Amino acid sequence: MRVAVFVTCLVDGLFPDVGKATVRLLQRLGHDVDVPLRQTCCGQMHINTGYPREALPLVRNHVETFLDYDAIVAPSGSCTGSIRHQHADVAREFGDAVLAEGAEIVARHTYELSEFLVDVLGVTDVGAHYPHRVTYHPTCHSLRMLRVGDRPLRLLRDVRGIDLVELPSAEECCGFGGTFALKNPDVSTAMLADKMSNVLATQAEVCSAGDSSCLMHIGGGLSRLNSGVRTVHLAEILAS
Repeated sequence: MRVAVFVTCLVDGLFPDVGKATVRLLQRLGHDVDVPLRQTCCGQMHINTGYPREALPLVRNHVETFLDYDAIVAPSGSCTGSIRHQHADVAREFGDAVLAEGAEIVARHTYELSEFLVDVLGVTDVGAHYPHRVTYHPTCHSLRMLRVGDRPLRLLRDVRGIDLVELPSAEECCGFGGTFALKNPDVSTAMLADKMSNVLATQAEVCSAGDSSCLMHIGGGLSRLNSGVRTVHLAEILAS
């Protein structure tokens, strides 16, 4: 099986350790992993803010880059959601049936990290050891668009040494929502305050999630409170 990692913009630019952890984890599970240097932004932020025409060349590049892989793994629910649910529609909107067909093929082979581990590889125990008190925030795209369900929690429960505690009102949005946080800062901040209050109520050392964007938002708030709670991506815990 030819496996590639789609790193995503945010990971590449701000959280490279998440990408490295994803590769390290998959290699530990016995897979040779490619990280194609041609990959760029998938175009999600362009599409979500009303610029599908500007997203079209990004969709084309993404399809051409990943079309020949059996599995494309992304440490991001939101980017995986865009690839699955937006790329082919963008191609069809501008009359490119060939690109739409290619986008559908890539979409079928694209997995959020926990999906790939549980559904494709059939594992929940990945040999991780993480002796910390951890709570998990299920991000909106992974929860509602991809419907990953309890896959991340099943993986975390099999981590040795972990003290996994339930997050109150876990399914509530953290308030990031991409450009939502920029366009509606007051609402976003109020939602973040609720999320941080719930995280702190767990007395966890670490808040984890499957999307670096949400962790950036939550982590920024927690750091401003000097709470001492760290945010750590699911991939980093599973690779530990």
